[in-house]
Amino acid sequence: MDFSPIIQQVYGALWYLIPLAILAGVLKSPWFKGITGEFLVNTAARLFLPKDEYHLIKDVTLQTDDGTTQIDHIIVSRYCVFVIETKNMKGWIFGSANQKTWTQKIYKHTNKFQNPLHQNYKHVKVLEALLDIPASAIHSLVVFVGDSTFKTEIPANVVYAGGYIRYIKARREVMLSQADVETVTAHIEQLRLQRGFTTNRQHVNHLRQKKTPSPPAAPAVMPPVTASTTPQSRKQCPKCGATMVLRTARKGQNAGNQFWGCATYPACRGVVKHP
Repeated sequence: MDFSPIIQQVYGALWYLIPLAILAGVLKSPWFKGITGEFLVNTAARLFLPKDEYHLIKDVTLQTDDGTTQIDHIIVSRYCVFVIETKNMKGWIFGSANQKTWTQKIYKHTNKFQNPLHQNYKHVKVLEALLDIPASAIHSLVVFVGDSTFKTEIPANVVYAGGYIRYIKARREVMLSQADVETVTAHIEQLRLQRGFTTNRQHVNHLRQKKTPSPPAAPAVMPPVTASTTPQSRKQCPKCGATMVLRTARKGQNAGNQFWGCATYPACRGVVKHP
């Protein structure tokens, strides 16, 4: 029996389901979610941040010693340089500033993902090395887009999309001159790799290579921790992961003593004692 006519009839009736299935797959893909999240953040910045005060640079790929790093958005202003990592996620989110990985839970499905504060910390350090401005003028910010809810205490410099413009406008301490703003903006534009498919593919390949486990190395003898190495290990804020700045107490019983304070103060009040 020839089933060809039946197959043709079924195909003729259901052919439109094929492109719909492909479209559904694209809409649910991490790539499309990332593009959507970045679009929403970009649009909000262009609509609600004055262009003469805030300069938006999006999708910045920079060369590093071990490959490349990709930053979703950089906003340059006199108040600081905001380095923004966007996460388009839904469900319940569990995580603290110090945890290596966070957890996304959607009903019975659980997914682990890299702590975006740690991810953005590398972006901040790369910009610190490239830009001739104080480290305290570079600020890490993580923006969650989508229907997600934190079930643990949300870190100081992690915000939902609805509040990210308000968060940026709340920082009013002038840290850079207008000339600095123009120089930093031009420098980033000069250093960034050309946007396009080739750059993105190279960056993705670099990430895949980093995830590939390397053969175990011979055990190394670790140097003892001394006073000269301890401060360097404390340069990361224990609360939000931002850079720590060496400060001197001006008031109270500790007046005159030095301590490590979070560079994002007063947004984050993380403090570490100075040896």
